[in-house]
Amino acid sequence: MKPPILEFRKSDDPRDVMHQACEHLADGRLVAFPTEALYVVAGAPLVDGVAANFAAAGLSPGAILGLRVPEELPDYVDPTPSLAGKLARRCWPGPVTMQFPGESAHGLFEALPRETQALLLAADNRLSLRVPAHEVLQGVLRLSPGPLLLSRETVLPGDPGLTSAAEVVRRHGHAIDLVIDDGPCRYGEATTSILFRDAGWEVTQQGVVTARTLGRLASEVYLFVCTGNTCRSPMAEAIFRRMLAERLNCSDDDLVDHGYIVASAGIAAPVGAPAAREAVDLLAEMRVELRNHESQPLTERLLNQADRVFTMTRGHRQAILAERPDLAGRIELLAGAEGDISDPIGAGREVYEACKDEIQRHLRRVVDEVAPPRSGNA
Repeated sequence: MKPPILEFRKSDDPRDVMHQACEHLADGRLVAFPTEALYVVAGAPLVDGVAANFAAAGLSPGAILGLRVPEELPDYVDPTPSLAGKLARRCWPGPVTMQFPGESAHGLFEALPRETQALLLAADNRLSLRVPAHEVLQGVLRLSPGPLLLSRETVLPGDPGLTSAAEVVRRHGHAIDLVIDDGPCRYGEATTSILFRDAGWEVTQQGVVTARTLGRLASEVYLFVCTGNTCRSPMAEAIFRRMLAERLNCSDDDLVDHGYIVASAGIAAPVGAPAAREAVDLLAEMRVELRNHESQPLTERLLNQADRVFTMTRGHRQAILAERPDLAGRIELLAGAEGDISDPIGAGREVYEACKDEIQRHLRRVVDEVAPPRSGNA
């Protein structure tokens, strides 16, 4: 008998669909959901018999643990590689599955039933984790008491996978109790799977996100922050980019291929304002381009992605930490113990030049930390 199908977009209240899905999951039944990549079959990992239901449905060996937010990663993997934490911040929610050797599975993983643990590690003794981005699955995860078991997406030649609710019913309808239909998935292909091992990572399944994109997402992100993002932080961004490129013997544009991304923002910046004329003129004398700069406000997304945040004043740092105290280890004064770098806005060229020189002096220290000079080239 075919399972009932609920059309998410055609329901009078999408929340009713989510609540029905949660009720099925709480009863130990399997529910199929759309994701941004492909459709998946889900079960509640804490309910007895769910692992057996996965086997009865004829799903690929093993399962993926679907988390609500990236911050849950350390709850299941210990130690969590720093690179994995970085990519989790930048890729999740999204079409990326992270895999870890079975011996890394600790914490809340050990509180799962034995049969659930065995199901999760069934594929090559690897724990696979994902934070899906689709709104219906995100909503169900928020309503659920814990993570969800998600079916694995196995890419086979000539097999596009579960691209529709109809395909889910055709393949697994005999063992599924409910299907949530939201039409074609956004990408219509499998997630990209990354295996973290030792100090590195490798792509174990090609999917939505390319290896080149992942390499860029793994870059070190340096963010410079001032007030309006028209004077100090744009100068710091542009000068640092040039100094680092010279140290690495590459062009400014090639820094990303060397694993570095440089940006700037302002805690009270408008969107799209140009850099101050004095700053543009001073950097032009250094053959550093600033004419195309457009200001941007400091956002949660920028803060989450940044590995190191350099503020121009103690006030900037305190303002950020008042909202995000969890970032204390990543936010520092550019001038260090010397304190604040004063705002030159509204002053004359000499003040701007002194500000530029001060920024450049402190940036030399940062460049030396990031890419130490080779012996004899200091």
